[in-house]
Amino acid sequence: MALTSIFTSFNVPVKNVEQSKVFFTGIGFTLNPNFPDNENSVAVVIGENLQVMLIDRTFFNTLTEKETVDTSKYAQMTIALAFESREKVDEIVNTALSLGGKLHAEPEDYGFMYHWGFVDLDGHLWAINYMGLDATQD
Repeated sequence: MALTSIFTSFNVPVKNVEQSKVFFTGIGFTLNPNFPDNENSVAVVIGENLQVMLIDRTFFNTLTEKETVDTSKYAQMTIALAFESREKVDEIVNTALSLGGKLHAEPEDYGFMYHWGFVDLDGHLWAINYMGLDATQD
């Protein structure tokens, strides 16, 4: 078996695919034209070789025998992304908030890293980061 490329996609259940699509494209992400866009799911491109599949909660429940996490009570994961500048972090979080997202935490500035986060329309936690080059060098 030969690996041809690394492509990461993660699936998150959403209450309303269309509303979530508007939210994430409003933030600045794009839709993957190679995947179906329908009432059950949509593929949102987050970065090169990375996408999130927004899947209708009812349909998502047919894909697993496990109970879906109630994000109003529990955090299943934090989706952490890194961007090119502090300004981009601020832009993304402020846009998410203007589109109906909620504040996850106040901005944190560690000098070498800047972090801010939001909660999307379905309660999923997003950590938006900028990490200076000095932080990745030995």
